[in-house]
Amino acid sequence: MDRHAAWTALLAATFAVVTLQSGAAAGLCRGYGPQAPRDISMKGGANHQIFNIAPPAENLNLCNIHAHANAEHRGPGFEIYAPSSGPSGYQCNTTGTLSLKELEDPAHGHGAFHGARPGDTIEVHWVYTSCDVAPGPGLGACLSQSCANPQLRVESQVFLLANNPEDGLDFNDFIYEGPSPDGHHQPKALPTGTGEPVVFAGSTTGPKYSQSICSPLQVTWSVRPNCAKLDIQSLHKWAAEGNIFEENHAHGVRPLVTARELLSAIE
Repeated sequence: MDRHAAWTALLAATFAVVTLQSGAAAGLCRGYGPQAPRDISMKGGANHQIFNIAPPAENLNLCNIHAHANAEHRGPGFEIYAPSSGPSGYQCNTTGTLSLKELEDPAHGHGAFHGARPGDTIEVHWVYTSCDVAPGPGLGACLSQSCANPQLRVESQVFLLANNPEDGLDFNDFIYEGPSPDGHHQPKALPTGTGEPVVFAGSTTGPKYSQSICSPLQVTWSVRPNCAKLDIQSLHKWAAEGNIFEENHAHGVRPLVTARELLSAIE
């Protein structure tokens, strides 16, 4: 069984157990470790399950890069709720400050990163693992047959997409191009200048989880508290030129976890 099949089987098994034990009608899921996403400005939490905080990103292997449509977390720089018929996350507080030029869509709705338009908010996740693996598509790239229970860390940055190659950040400054000199798989860089990352114990995210259906997987989160403006053309370029993660669109979000029983305390 390859690592992608192994991860898929693990998620299927755990998801089936979680669904059986908790279910939407059962209220909060019980017996699970701290969950994510959360409001990073709220430090309280009453989930006392403990796991070791993952090592710093530079001491782990980058295994995946992906994005979510809107911010999954809520933070000082992304507090605008984006209402919709389903879970929709949060928008950057600076969304309304973009100029008409910045809101012009250079791809006219046909960009290689499907569905992305100027004015959108995305939350990008750089996922790291303690396993000795190479980066690849999906979270299945984060484990192997010999490393099925890795320590996981996610470095997170929320971006406001704009048609602005002059002042917007270039996404290609943060992509993966190969191992670092010490042999670890690393991105070219991680975003800086958006505040001290808030570090806490949580879980994997994504729209199939909620406060009734919890993720059993343990993740050390490092979430930057402020938005950064990202040139949308650089995001389209990353998708158009192909990437080893096979990413070409933003994924859905998990509803914000607010129950103290499901949250760790942030120090």
